[in-house]
Amino acid sequence: MDRRQFLKLGGFITVSAVTGCGSGGGDVPIDGLPPAGGGDWRFPQSVAAGDPRPDSIVLWTRVVPASADPAAAAPASAGATVQLVVSAGDDARLLGSNAPLTGAPVADLRLPLRTEYDNTVRHKLTGLQPGRTYYYQFVAGDVRSNVGRFRTAPAAGAAVGELRFACLTCQDWSVNHWGALTHLATENELDFVIHLGDYVYETVGEAFQAGATEVRHEPLRLPDGTATGSGAARYATTLADYRYLYKKYRADPRLQAVHERFAFIAIWDDHEFSDDCWQDAQTYDATLGGGSGTRQTQRRRDASQAWFEFMPADVSFDLAQSGFDNIRIYRQFDFGTLARLVMTDQRLYRADHVIPESAPGASGQPVGRIGSRYLVPQDAFDRAEAARMAAGGSDPLAPVSMLGAAQRQWWQGAMTEARTTWKLWGNEVSLLRMGLNGTDAIASLLALRSVPTMAASITAASLAADGNVPLAGAVVAALTAGAAAAPAQNGALRIAAAVAADAPLAQQVAAGEAAGLTTAQATLAARALFAALSASAGPAASASLAAHTIAFEYIRPDIQARKAASRFVVDSGQAAALAPYFRRFLLNCDQWDGYNSERKALMRHLRENGVGNVVALTGDLHAFLAGTVSDDFDAPGGGTPVMVDLVTAGISSESFFTYLREVAAGLGELATIVAYPVTIPVPDVGNVTVHVNLLDYTLGKAAPTTETLLEGLRVPLRGALATRGVPEARLDATTQAVLDSLAATSTDFGGTLLNLAGELAALNSNPWLRHVNTDAQGYTIVTVTPAGLTARFRQVNRLAGTAAPAAIVARETTATVRAGTVAVTVG
Repeated sequence: MDRRQFLKLGGFITVSAVTGCGSGGGDVPIDGLPPAGGGDWRFPQSVAAGDPRPDSIVLWTRVVPASADPAAAAPASAGATVQLVVSAGDDARLLGSNAPLTGAPVADLRLPLRTEYDNTVRHKLTGLQPGRTYYYQFVAGDVRSNVGRFRTAPAAGAAVGELRFACLTCQDWSVNHWGALTHLATENELDFVIHLGDYVYETVGEAFQAGATEVRHEPLRLPDGTATGSGAARYATTLADYRYLYKKYRADPRLQAVHERFAFIAIWDDHEFSDDCWQDAQTYDATLGGGSGTRQTQRRRDASQAWFEFMPADVSFDLAQSGFDNIRIYRQFDFGTLARLVMTDQRLYRADHVIPESAPGASGQPVGRIGSRYLVPQDAFDRAEAARMAAGGSDPLAPVSMLGAAQRQWWQGAMTEARTTWKLWGNEVSLLRMGLNGTDAIASLLALRSVPTMAASITAASLAADGNVPLAGAVVAALTAGAAAAPAQNGALRIAAAVAADAPLAQQVAAGEAAGLTTAQATLAARALFAALSASAGPAASASLAAHTIAFEYIRPDIQARKAASRFVVDSGQAAALAPYFRRFLLNCDQWDGYNSERKALMRHLRENGVGNVVALTGDLHAFLAGTVSDDFDAPGGGTPVMVDLVTAGISSESFFTYLREVAAGLGELATIVAYPVTIPVPDVGNVTVHVNLLDYTLGKAAPTTETLLEGLRVPLRGALATRGVPEARLDATTQAVLDSLAATSTDFGGTLLNLAGELAALNSNPWLRHVNTDAQGYTIVTVTPAGLTARFRQVNRLAGTAAPAAIVARETTATVRAGTVAVTVG
């Protein structure tokens, strides 16, 4: 080590260059700090590496006296130097231990331990060899840290055959379990890990954190904290609070194991500062700050400093700079000629949400804790966005931007200048349109609800027609379409006669018209009669098929055309409650749907510049999604696909489905577009209630079979049985037995639910979505080759009692993107 190349940047990070064989740092004091001595030291948060480049890496640790509370502030007397040793030898067998490295060192350094930075050590080592695996270890006195490992990026311009990495996001300490990290640590061939944000959660004890969690994660207690107004819940407010969260989270051995084995490339999302934040504004209290949030500049600066201190990232931070934007985390990485990875910051520069935090929901009432930017009427959003842009002056995107002008220009340049096969985008919030036509949803739900009543009417009418269900179906169809009793009866008879004579549909309709029916009435009657005749399972099935025809060929179109004025809506008794929902909605305007014009500008840039093979790797949503991103989702046909978005679910955070289910519970009839509760009697357990996920079908999942609908219930049912005390050794067998029983005996799955899911899927709300799983936790493994990119979505099982399950991965779904295409294949 050439000690003249040892630099200190503001005390926060040190930098040195490998100039050949490593030389010992010796015991020369650095800035007057003596070497740490003796055995009174420990590394409570272990070690970590970040931002691997062809010639450099950032290495991290935290050292405190053995007697110190590992989550408390570092003792003021702890100033000293610690040793960092880096080796290119094969020390894989030492991972998970603090045994000394055996390979010849390429670096042997003394680094300062500063209490003003909570004894965190951050060192950037340069001069490394590209595409090579290194091992490293910190030493304080006689105490060694666990061994860490990282792999540098390939050389610039190198032909790379494969890149393999994991995507993580949303790891709430206080929800579910972290077993996914145990599973991830067993991967042996990862080049690095991308963390897409929500590494910590700033709130403690909030309602969404009140569910079950593993017993090994004890309750958190912020040193300072501020009450949120929700019971005993508090949110991190000071630098001490945010540091505490990182220290507690990083104290978990499973997260430590992942950091020890793989370098991270990380960005933040909102919870590293404040839920749904923008710039330095928190949005907990919509009544403050003009209804859009409260500016908290010092809190934002403290949150950024804690992230910088505890995340091994090669980014710039200037404590002396005033304001909240004294850190820059957006950056790019190249991996030979194979892939460029662009990491963006979608919180620090974003404009306020177009729909203010204080805005009421579509019903005119607050929509609960998920905020007003969910279930947003699209017409209201479009008007608000247009008004802001009109007032934007020379940069109309400025008031509606997520990236900000400087970062947007940087992103555009990074994409167009890339000479790699793939352009990957570490993207915090989903680019995929998640829309819903409320009119179509209501029409389908009310139509489906009418089927049993209509079938009963047909059965009753058949008693007066000598049991002739098809004839009765035609009569009820004509009556439903507004015919008087006599024309309905006579028209049905004449249509039946035409059918018996094998007359085509046009002649059947003409026969009905001759009896006094209108064309629409006669057509519906003929269609209902034909449906009833096609049944092969008896009178009940015949009546049901005729009723379904009436419901979906007349009742649904009438509601779609007349909306709240439809007599079928009025007769439902819910006209007033449903009236606000006869419009199109955007489900989540905290993501790119809420910054639509900038999204269109970015996609237009890619399209006009011929930038292909662009894939976003996205977090935030607590769901697995895969689909294409269009240049303009509002254009006819949904626009032209430009790139692909792959969304990974959270490690532990509660699912998007769960949040929407809680909100939808107050929407009456509309609640069934999200969830359908089913209570199942289980021997030796009692009644177990689970919520069937219909949100997936509403968003665009393909219509299910009974088997796939039941399979979708496996993970939540297994979790529900675990909460009822079924031992893990019996969970899988009990779950399978219950599913088998439902398949054999339940009318819900073979009838009501299957039809409901099918009709919701038929809405085709978001045809660009190719995979939807909104009720999941897990992570994603991505493999990139010159020919294609494959993402393996790994969904994990839920808590087994109060512990992470021994059987961690529940299922794996693969999404594939072929080079040269803008499409996703899921299998």
